[in-house]
Amino acid sequence: DEAYTEYSEELSEASQWIEVYPNLVVTRTFSKAYGLASLRVGYALSHPNIAGLLNRIRPPFNVSGIGLAAALAALDDQSFIAESRRINQLGMDQLHKGLAGLGLATTPSQANFVLAHFPTSVDEINKRLMSDGVIVRPVKNYGLPNALRISVGTQEQNERLLAVLARSL
Repeated sequence: DEAYTEYSEELSEASQWIEVYPNLVVTRTFSKAYGLASLRVGYALSHPNIAGLLNRIRPPFNVSGIGLAAALAALDDQSFIAESRRINQLGMDQLHKGLAGLGLATTPSQANFVLAHFPTSVDEINKRLMSDGVIVRPVKNYGLPNALRISVGTQEQNERLLAVLARSL
């Protein structure tokens, strides 16, 4: 899954391994850095034998014409990706600094979200955030009951999250 590859200059592309591992399927999306989540556009790279199997089970018109046109336009607009990466990094830095100021540790990230670690279960904190209109993702289902996944937003959204979180703590 290479959904967040565009955000990182450190990640290598897994597609280089398809020749070595013919059962490998690498998935990509236009939902994250390209901002086309509502169009549900993505693709898979694989050995031709695997692609043949996948084509047998996919719906015949699984991506709309509008989605395809948007994806093609997005691929041509690499300056947008560079700007998305720059803005994301500013937001990531803002969140890391703000969370550290609240005494919270974070896990390094190469995506558009931060994993924040709390001293206890985040159930109550998440409820308080939600009651204030701030939506984050608890990750208890990943075995991390004391962590929240926080998406990078605009500078104003990040400031609001940090203020509400400070009150919630």
